[in-house]
Parts: sequence; C-alpha cells; structure tokens
Amino acid sequence: MYEVHSLSDEQLAGQRLMVGFRGKVLDDDLRFVIREMHVGGLILFKRNVSDPSQVAELCQSAKAYAVESGNPPLMIAIDQEGGSVARLGPPFTVFPGNRAIGAARSEKAAREFGTITARELKGVGITMNLAPVLDVAPQGLNSVMADRVFGEDPELVAYLGKAVIETLQNNGIPATAKHFPGIGLTTSDSHVDLSYLDVDSQLLDSTDLVPFRAAIESGVEAVMLSHVVYRDLDGQWPASLSTVIARDLLRKDMNFEGITMTDDLDMGAIDKHFDVETTVRRISDAEIDIALICHDRLKMEKAYRALLKAVRESEDARKKATASVRRIVNMKRKYLKVVTS
Repeated sequence: MYEVHSLSDEQLAGQRLMVGFRGKVLDDDLRFVIREMHVGGLILFKRNVSDPSQVAELCQSAKAYAVESGNPPLMIAIDQEGGSVARLGPPFTVFPGNRAIGAARSEKAAREFGTITARELKGVGITMNLAPVLDVAPQGLNSVMADRVFGEDPELVAYLGKAVIETLQNNGIPATAKHFPGIGLTTSDSHVDLSYLDVDSQLLDSTDLVPFRAAIESGVEAVMLSHVVYRDLDGQWPASLSTVIARDLLRKDMNFEGITMTDDLDMGAIDKHFDVETTVRRISDAEIDIALICHDRLKMEKAYRALLKAVRESEDARKKATASVRRIVNMKRKYLKVVTS
C-alpha cells in the first residue's frame, strides 16, 4: 500500500512518466526504466505484441517487477481506438472505428466497442485505454483526424464519446479523452512538425470543446493534450506545454480534476522545437500530470532527471509534483485496487 507522502523524490519524478519500450518480454532495458526511473506507466505498441498469451505474460511480469522494486503499481496503457489506430489486431476483436460508429449514429455500437474492448484489455492485463478521440472534423476539410473521429457534429461526437467513456470505465478500464482542446481543424500532422490554428476562441468553445465538456461531465479519468498552438488562446506554446490551456482552461474553467497528460513528446511538433528541460519545466508549470514519451530512451532519461531536479530544487515544483502523483495514485487505487493516497 502506498501513500504519496511516503514516496521518495525519485518516485515522485518517475511516477509522472509513461514510456514506451521495444521488447515483447520483461528484459533488462524494461527492468531499468521500472527500477531505476520508477516510471508510473508503460504504453504498448504493435512492436510489443505477438499474441494474447505473450501480452498477458509481459503485463503480469512488468507489474510484478514494479512492486518487487518497491514502486507503486504500473498503469499499462494502449491506443485501442478501433479503425486505423488499434495496436491489438486479431485474435482481438477488430472494430471499424469511430467514423463507422458516427456514420451509423449508433450508441449501441459505441457501447459494444467499449464493453468488448474493456474485457479484452483486462483479459491480458492492460489497465488503461488512450481513447476515445473526441476531435470534431468538419466536412470538406482535409483534417489530419478525418478517419479517426465520430464526425463533424460536436453534439454527436459528445454523445458517442460519452457512451464509449462510460462503458470502458464501468467495465474497469479508465478512458482518455483526446486531443484537447481539439485537433479536428488541423490539416498538418503533429508527428511531423508543430501545427498552428487561427481559430477564434468562441468558435472553439462552441464546437471543439463541446465533446470534452461532455467527457468531463461523464467522469472521464484522463485527458490528453495536443501538440497544436491555438493562437487565440496561447500564441507561444502548444496545448501540451501551455499553462493557459492545460491549467487555466481545462483545470480551472472546465473544472477537470482527473489526470492530464501530454501527447507523445517524441513527435516532431515537440522534438524539433523544444529541448527536454524546457518541455519538463512547461509541463510542471502547467500542472500536467503525465509526460508521455513513446520511443526515445535518451529523452526518457533526460526527462526523468529534469523532473527529479525540479522536485529537489523547487518547493513549488515539489508541491505540483505531489498533487500530480496524488491524482495518478488515486486512479491506480480506483482501478488497480492496490494503492492508497
């Protein structure tokens, strides 16, 4: 059992990292990030998956090793949206994705996706889904999210997203609403470079934010922030590094009390423009709970050291880190039923 005030500085830093890795088993590299970096979560990709029994063994051994190492239990996440973004293929159930659910305007299909996906994730030891996508993509726009959204109607996206969130979470898998405050109007890919949106904040409020309000009202456990600069909100920083968007808009104005996390910090939008120390400082200032780093091991280690340095050198950073880790541990307690805050 874990209480946040009993965690070491190293654990306060590491619990705010969710990281990817390359193997399909608990090898020395994975042991290192769990034991030495005290990471709070792992994210799985297709590179980590061969079949259900292998995934189950990987998840079980990684979670057991975290506890053996004296750390809080691991969250193990995956992007299992259905459609074009589904890291688990056959024999796991293959769903057509949000676009098909939206075209059918089918709450039944949304809930079926949530029910079956939750059961299959839990069955192999995966404990968090980085879904659903709540972006709104207008017709006639070459949106980067065109094939991953429920549609162009904010109310429909809110309705179907809420159904997915509630069903996943009622079946024991925390959901993640993404990509706040909405990237449906984006035509360039954040994987490649930083994107800018010149969208009036009032228009954003009446369209893109509608599904996220519904998600918050339905109790969504986590919100993922995009790597897009919304010039009318914060002309300098992408949402994932913005105090204006992550803290003031999402936390204060929209009253979100759950987990906030960045999109993958290995994406070109961040990697090409901001060094790790700046990124970590901005995440801390914006009171973002989890830094997601999916590929670059060196960046993971730099981020861990920067988080640890901040905790040790700044009382304000320590307070913010403690608040973030408390939210993380509370979610683990709720869904893993093995920790206290």
